[in-house]
Amino acid sequence: MRDMTHVCEVIKVLHVGGAETLLVERLLAAPQKNIRYTVMCLWTTDETVRRLGAAGIDVVQFTSGPRPFRLLSMATAVRRLRPDVVHLHSPLPAALLRVTTRLTRHRPALISTVHNVRYRLPTMLVDRATGWLDAHTVAVSAQVARAVVSRGARRLTTRIHGVSVTEQRRRAEETARIRQEWNVPATAFLIAHVANFRPQKQHDLLLQAAAQVVRRDSRAVFALAGQGPLEQQIARGVAELGSDQVRFLGCVPDAARLIAASDLLVLSSAYEGLPVVVMEALAAGVPVVSTKVGGVPELVEDGKNGYLTGPGDPDALAGAILRAMRPDVHARLCQGARDSADLVDIGRTAEWFEGLYDEVRTS
Repeated sequence: MRDMTHVCEVIKVLHVGGAETLLVERLLAAPQKNIRYTVMCLWTTDETVRRLGAAGIDVVQFTSGPRPFRLLSMATAVRRLRPDVVHLHSPLPAALLRVTTRLTRHRPALISTVHNVRYRLPTMLVDRATGWLDAHTVAVSAQVARAVVSRGARRLTTRIHGVSVTEQRRRAEETARIRQEWNVPATAFLIAHVANFRPQKQHDLLLQAAAQVVRRDSRAVFALAGQGPLEQQIARGVAELGSDQVRFLGCVPDAARLIAASDLLVLSSAYEGLPVVVMEALAAGVPVVSTKVGGVPELVEDGKNGYLTGPGDPDALAGAILRAMRPDVHARLCQGARDSADLVDIGRTAEWFEGLYDEVRTS
């Protein structure tokens, strides 16, 4: 029997966000066949530590001092830990660890996962300057694989990650109770928008579309969940609409529950990698209306499990939402979403990564 493989998963922060959710859900679904995991990050929540700890996964945080010092402490900890594989999920820690792990006698195999189609220019430059040191690079969608952030990889594979389909379906069974928590009437058509409050998510476009929809269909209730630097600005935009059919929720810790209890998920982004919220919606049998960006078209088929519109067009977005609200259309889209669940099953991806860890360790 071969020795246990020790894998160190490195991410900048482990909180609410796409890459963070993908990592946690994959680790919780991992078979852990002769593999031991350690997660390193600058900060996470007590709940995440508890969930991973219950699965036998250690979490090491670096919370003291300025960020450069904390990143250096992380690099030192990796050197002392001597893992067999280091899996990098954030570009700045990745750039540092690629260099520092090459300067030690024990050199772990390096894997990186690219979660988005773009980074800030300085971040992207240091990431790409060191990316050739990775044994394997994984892109979360074909669009990410084609983007400049993935160029120069020695070996590149596209792998849609996924979510826990079983858990999302369980949440969907609690729809009535979840809606009661948010005071959403049973007769309402609940439209969720779950995204960080950042410019790329184009909440202004969403609000323009929402204003059109609520004027034309009194069943519509929009719920905006997220957090980020534009939070107050977006909250003011919702208040200015003056409609109780458009609601600002702010940070919702378990937003997957909100998505599972919704009738429709909508995204208005200018660019994306492959949004976790889309996978959470399809896993729960919830159709998606989204701008045609990033990896979204790899999962959302126009007219089958949702609708796609051009980015920056609030009229088209509103029209697609209103189409999806028609009872006959909505029933068809829901069935299409349920039929798409196998595409986003995180269990298959967890097994695939364990095979990849074994491969790079022995190569």
